[in-house]
Amino acid sequence: MRFHNLFTLGLATTLLVTSCSETNYKFKLNTTKKTTLGEKAAIKFEQLKGEQIDSVQLYVDNKRVNTNETSVTINTADFGVGKHAVTALAFYPNKSKKLNNSIEVLAKEAPAVYSYKIINTYPHDKDAYTQGLEYKNGYLYETTGRRGQSTLRKVELKTGEVLQKLDLDKKYFGEGMTIFNNKIFWLTWQARKGFIYDFESFKQVGSFNYTNSNEGWGLTHNSSELIKTDGTNKVWFLDANTQKEKRSIQVYTNKYPVDNLNEIELINGKIYANKWQQNSIVIINPETGVVEGVANLNGLRDIVAKDQTLEPQDDVLNGIAYDADANRLFVTGKHWGKLFEIELTKE
Repeated sequence: MRFHNLFTLGLATTLLVTSCSETNYKFKLNTTKKTTLGEKAAIKFEQLKGEQIDSVQLYVDNKRVNTNETSVTINTADFGVGKHAVTALAFYPNKSKKLNNSIEVLAKEAPAVYSYKIINTYPHDKDAYTQGLEYKNGYLYETTGRRGQSTLRKVELKTGEVLQKLDLDKKYFGEGMTIFNNKIFWLTWQARKGFIYDFESFKQVGSFNYTNSNEGWGLTHNSSELIKTDGTNKVWFLDANTQKEKRSIQVYTNKYPVDNLNEIELINGKIYANKWQQNSIVIINPETGVVEGVANLNGLRDIVAKDQTLEPQDDVLNGIAYDADANRLFVTGKHWGKLFEIELTKE
């Protein structure tokens, strides 16, 4: 019994020493809290207590930014605007410690302000809860939302007549769409699932899941990627062949992040996006995430509201389409009885 007690005491003492030795180490991770795009930002790891550690690794958005240094500066242009996670991993005998911080990068300049001119006005189905809009080969292609009411449509521009229509399964809430390589890609809201259709027949030819973003809102494309919003201030870039989310950018002005990004269209290399519950378009640099322009289109909603009753929260501007050949920009809204061809001009 006596030997057992001594053994127990020895074990307890060892645990106590080990526990105390862990508290002998203390670290601190400092960063430049807020800066502007293109400026340098500092990251500094400090050991405040304990024996010399073996090494420290510094990361920004999971990208290693140091070799052996405990203090570095980064070029914010390499990361774009947004809030970037900074991590330090400190290694010491048989132990490691992780510290977290962040750096927020704002745009350098305020966005340009755009006004608009109405070129033409066309009829639009008032029953259409517009989620996605695209122009191709002389026709508008549109998706509408809400469970049990979500549809994919081919629409005659001048008359607003629906020429072709597909109903989505009632369990899904349809969102934005885009046309790429003779296929229509259509998002759903909270199911984390998209569908692929043949452009001519509207026959379903595939489906895909999105695993990094929680929701599907707006969709467009560039020459090789699908471009997607999820209702936050992020824009996602998907491999067009596999529909896998490859990367994302954060969207910021010189003052704050711009969230609730909804229906989008790529126009002359820039992303034009509706902001949910606001009758505006923001113009985004797809490389940096910087908001380069803002257009207030409240006046268009006022025109529609003269002829019909609109719900304040729901029946807002949503729908951007572009005719690249004729340089025509079309916009509409949820349940709007009109579709407008407009021209944006910088003030």
